[in-house]
Amino acid sequence: MALLELKQVSKSYPHAKGNLRVLNEISFSVERGEFVAIVGPSGCGKSTLLRIINGIVPATSGQVLFNGQQVDGINPECAMVFQSFALLPWLSVKANIELGLEARGIAPAERERLAALYIDKVGLDGFEEAYPRELSGGMRQRVGLARALAVEPAVLLMDEPFSALDALTAIGLREELLDLWQAADSPVKTIIMVTHIIEEAVELADRILVVSAGPGRLVGDLKVELPRPRDRRGESFNNLTDKVFSLIEERA
Repeated sequence: MALLELKQVSKSYPHAKGNLRVLNEISFSVERGEFVAIVGPSGCGKSTLLRIINGIVPATSGQVLFNGQQVDGINPECAMVFQSFALLPWLSVKANIELGLEARGIAPAERERLAALYIDKVGLDGFEEAYPRELSGGMRQRVGLARALAVEPAVLLMDEPFSALDALTAIGLREELLDLWQAADSPVKTIIMVTHIIEEAVELADRILVVSAGPGRLVGDLKVELPRPRDRRGESFNNLTDKVFSLIEERA
């Protein structure tokens, strides 16, 4: 049984001239331990799809199944990392990380233990009492990642997590993300990431789902069979990048 399955998921919003369809009958499944990237042109509904998986946004029609059970509302087995960091500016690093744990009713002592553990894992030791305004963009995204990891979700959802960062910071965080995901003691084994950078998807993912221009339809499901670590200058890497780009361009 797949860990996560979407069946004919569509999403529409009210519009002056009728309903505006954003996603059209999206179907795919994700196995335990997979790293799946979702790519497509701007405005194709990638971020909306991620929010439907999480339960933040309801689907207009279709089903989202987790472990074979239909998900209605927020899925507590998922956690999200946002492009915009989504930190509360009046809370310290430690308090921002503990926020999701507190919402789940975790006892204070356990909240502190988990926050300290994931502060260490993302390299924020010494910044526990700092505030978001005192941090660089890369450090703020580390806080967002630690907050999501601290609830130890079955599925980590990432919405263009590196697009607001400079190139060098993004390279470093991509490498660290892979290290965290591949670590034997990591509770997070399944990742679904939305990105508009095709090279990033090829570098990180086991599979790449290609979504067409709106209304978003699934037009490609490609397995990435390149050894890790991946050589971004290699011929196989570039051939797969071109294939994904061609799929997007054909349906734009």
